[in-house]
Amino acid sequence: MNGEEIKRTLKEYNLQSWSKQKNLNPIPVEKAEGIYFWDYEGNRYTDMSSQLVNMNLGFGNQAINQAIKDQVDQFCFVGPSYGAESRAELAKRIIKLMPENMGKVFFTNAGAESNENAVKIARMFTGKHKIFSRYRSYHGSSFGAGNLTGEPRRYALEPGVPGFIKFFDPYVYREAVDFESEEAATKYYLTKLEEQIQYEGTDSIAAIVMETITGSNGILIPPKGYMSGVRALCDKYGILMICDEVMTGWCRTGKMFAFEHFDIKPDIVTFAKGVTCGYVPLGGVVVTKEIAAYFDDNLLSCGLTYSGHPLSCAAGVACVNYYEEANILDNVNEVGMLLGEKLEELKASHDCVGDVRYIGLFSAIELVKSKETKEALVPYGKDTQGIMGKILGLLKERKFMTYTHENMILIAPPLIITKEQLVEELVKVDEVLSIVDDTYVK
Repeated sequence: MNGEEIKRTLKEYNLQSWSKQKNLNPIPVEKAEGIYFWDYEGNRYTDMSSQLVNMNLGFGNQAINQAIKDQVDQFCFVGPSYGAESRAELAKRIIKLMPENMGKVFFTNAGAESNENAVKIARMFTGKHKIFSRYRSYHGSSFGAGNLTGEPRRYALEPGVPGFIKFFDPYVYREAVDFESEEAATKYYLTKLEEQIQYEGTDSIAAIVMETITGSNGILIPPKGYMSGVRALCDKYGILMICDEVMTGWCRTGKMFAFEHFDIKPDIVTFAKGVTCGYVPLGGVVVTKEIAAYFDDNLLSCGLTYSGHPLSCAAGVACVNYYEEANILDNVNEVGMLLGEKLEELKASHDCVGDVRYIGLFSAIELVKSKETKEALVPYGKDTQGIMGKILGLLKERKFMTYTHENMILIAPPLIITKEQLVEELVKVDEVLSIVDDTYVK
């Protein structure tokens, strides 16, 4: 097919996620390399969101490609109960990257499945049923993960599953209280969380599930002491702490996993996305040695046909190797520092930018109608005029490809991006924000 035939066939036969189908206009991709991809007319686009914040190592990584090819030549699939070298090797490598309290991995196919199975494991291990998660969160759209999710994408699943409880995020920028310090904010949020734990019944709560750093809902970085404070509450009340590292894992934030920034040891860690960088689907649940030992004599009631798929695990081993051998963390921290500086410049020079938040190569620009009132450029969950879509279109015209959520522009490029490439692309953001200033700011 040529590009137009691909587009026409997709629109006729394919349902595209998170979209009204009538006016879709997908870009047919002919080739891709590094941080770029090209359509059939030769136009080059820059992937500034790592697709869905999963292609951490960009397009066309030959080490990953070769690992998949080698596994194909050996065999493509054996069931989860059989031994496959790639499955064994990846599990071992992941545990060695984790804190010393972690014991084993259960492999899944994606982030949503990882979070669903983490909840099942927590309920089986503790014998409790309530699960806490935050309002500004996204943990997946399948039924269980969708009930964990707090933002509007959960609405289609309601009425939901009993036992899923929401609490408020440490969203300091939008809090009604003016805190004198990060520590003061932490004290406020932890006090409210403990109060809610007590109201829900301390003996009924199996786990608190959090994106270690909130992703699509705004790159909300916990204030000082918050994560260790949640860890202390979990220890106090016998609650498991589950860190969702689906987006933040695999070097995205300048650490191999984001919880490393906060000097904590989770009980369960979920991952996906960057473990294979999208070359083949894979996710997983990492549990402590104590939880792993529990299932020596108790049934692990979790199972997936493609758990630990050999092709996926081969890609995963190649990705872990590449992160380490190519010193990806060094690049993330060096280029990430420049990203932060440039975002602060955009905040200072544009009336529409209320806040910028960034860590590593994980960032968001929050758009407002007024810096003084902090009124969001679009109401929460109700962009009826399609304003954010129009802004996304302006970026697309400049071949800067990312996505928006609520009043945020997400910038999370592949971790292989250079300083020169980053500067070139942020010029386009500057141009678009000037148009937003002139069009939408009061």
